[in-house]
Amino acid sequence: MGRAFQNRKESMAKTSDAKAKLYSKYGREIYVCAKAGGVEPDGNLSLRSLIDRAKKDQVPGHVIDKALDKAKGGGGEDFSTARYEGFGPGGTMVIVDCLTDNPNRTFGDVRTCFNKAKCKIGGQGSVSHMFDHSAIFVFAYEDEEAVLEALMEADVDVTDIENEDGKLTVFAPHTDYAKAKTAITALVGEDVELEVDEIQFVPHNMTAISGDDVETMDKFLDMLNFLDDVQNVYHNAEY
Repeated sequence: MGRAFQNRKESMAKTSDAKAKLYSKYGREIYVCAKAGGVEPDGNLSLRSLIDRAKKDQVPGHVIDKALDKAKGGGGEDFSTARYEGFGPGGTMVIVDCLTDNPNRTFGDVRTCFNKAKCKIGGQGSVSHMFDHSAIFVFAYEDEEAVLEALMEADVDVTDIENEDGKLTVFAPHTDYAKAKTAITALVGEDVELEVDEIQFVPHNMTAISGDDVETMDKFLDMLNFLDDVQNVYHNAEY
């Protein structure tokens, strides 16, 4: 699978509004995750991982606390997930994940980004079948066989394991996220830092782009990431 899962991070933090956008993104995601699975991180593994990622991205504690307090209140916004798919510059494939309180508005905003980039938004499933929806963990550990054995004993359907420079990258189906993380931390210890601990869409194949398509792709990603409702953008463009 290579390092394709890292692509989506590269177009954030380019403007003076990047931090505010990042804080808003995490605040909304923490609120939805806590409201759905409980506000105590010890009892909500997805929430705990999300908070850990937020801290790594230097999201202030007050932003995290505010989102948790809002979730405790039981009221507030009623966000739902929305996913849009389509084709980007140079025949690339793009998936846009959103959290929205107004799906009609969000669809219109995302479609406008596709149109401005002279790209085509598609229907549900138009490109997602060319991606794996994967739980991904990256951590420093030497014994690949021990990790594979622990995951198999936990009934995790491991998709792939890569070993590079003393770091293991584990790919598993997103539905096995909790089982995989529990097995990994039980083996390597709670103190071992998981450099990547996320669920992402990983493309089966990359599409090389060059020339004007590179500039158009950058502008396209910037437009999408500027939208408040957009949480993550995945693509298979290779520069």
